[in-house]
Amino acid sequence: MSETGTQARTAEGESGLRRSLGFRDLVVYGLLFIAPMAPVGVFGTLDAKSHGAVALVYVVATIAMAFTAFSYAQMVRVVPQAGSVFAYARAGLGNGAGFVAGWMAMLDYVLIPAVAYLFSGVAMNALVPEVSRWVWTALAVVVTTLLNLWGVRAAARVGLLVLAMEVVVLVVFVVSALVVLARDGAERGWLSPLTGDGSQGAFALSAVLGAVSVAVLSYLGFDAIASFAEEVTGGSAKIARALLFCLALAGVLFIAQTYLVALLEPVSSARLAAEPGRQGAAFYDTLDAAVGTWLHDLVAVSKAIGAAFAALAGQAAAGRLLFAMGRDRRLPHLLSRTHHGVPRVALLCAAVVTLVAAVWAARRDDGMDQLVSVVDVGALTAFTLLHASVVGWFAVGRRGGPVSWWRHVLVPVAGAAITVAVIVEASGTAQVVGAVWLAVGLAVLAVQGSRRAVPS
Repeated sequence: MSETGTQARTAEGESGLRRSLGFRDLVVYGLLFIAPMAPVGVFGTLDAKSHGAVALVYVVATIAMAFTAFSYAQMVRVVPQAGSVFAYARAGLGNGAGFVAGWMAMLDYVLIPAVAYLFSGVAMNALVPEVSRWVWTALAVVVTTLLNLWGVRAAARVGLLVLAMEVVVLVVFVVSALVVLARDGAERGWLSPLTGDGSQGAFALSAVLGAVSVAVLSYLGFDAIASFAEEVTGGSAKIARALLFCLALAGVLFIAQTYLVALLEPVSSARLAAEPGRQGAAFYDTLDAAVGTWLHDLVAVSKAIGAAFAALAGQAAAGRLLFAMGRDRRLPHLLSRTHHGVPRVALLCAAVVTLVAAVWAARRDDGMDQLVSVVDVGALTAFTLLHASVVGWFAVGRRGGPVSWWRHVLVPVAGAAITVAVIVEASGTAQVVGAVWLAVGLAVLAVQGSRRAVPS
């Protein structure tokens, strides 16, 4: 039997996970994790950084992330296993690289849900200030963890309802923005979201590329779809289609909403750059000025609920990653236990770590900044190893049939160059935390290697 066939048999027959997800369920998980209105929180920052060309930033970011989505689609077809990038790097580059990829992805999968839970807690505290935000944060963790423990299919059904609510709110926003633009016209030039508003001088490509390093954070999470490779019905090709579909749809939604908000934005990008305190609320301030506070409140409630369920999808992906690394004995084997097809031990461990991080941050004034500053480095490092695994599996190992130099070399090499460039553009704090986490992982890997080298 071929190596790929053996892997497929292992994924289907020995994992203990239950195959119950269809294409729609995968898309729901992907879009929940990404969040249809993800640009709301970073719009002001991107507008200031890009000199007003915020929609162009998302055009470039979507193209940049398409390289990563394409590499995921290549690997999920030949390594249809839970754990996604951990399994892919292990297959394409070896056990050591696989561990490092999984270890770095763990930083992302644990902290992104913590950020989402904290965002939900902050939003609910603004609506009901009598209850502390850490209490709301902890409550969101408990509710979504119970849904995940119930089962991936049940969580997907509830998630579909939440996603439908978010889409309805997005449609209301788009219609309201179009009505205002038709009635009152645009505050900025109609092409300014693509060319810049001119308040900081002529168009600067460097400014757009600098903003892209922030915009890619909006997409982190679409890759979580690959974590459910052993729970999808109908084969791994469905995972590949869902990955590409989610990224494309998210890109369209992000470009459309930032284009409309930029047209309505009464404050210039130069002023936002000069007054950083205005950047975080820029999206909401624009809604207040152009449409009314009712839309502001509607979007805020949607974001509060949507953030908790984005964390649900992230927690589910983290559980699958821990499950896969436990099954391979790269983490305690206890994590690989399942109950009625649900990796409950891994899910509970992920939930506890996320709960501690989220509640700690909720009790600090600078908690959000502390978490957000480090969430991207882990994912981007894992993405870089993902691209390398495509080259390793297809071009070096020659295990996927005839080599296609553009699919198996050119695209992954370009994708790796993009992710490395974004890491270089990340904040100093994020780079330090990522380096420390990597060093700890390498130490764990060295200890594991020495133990396996000792003869029994």
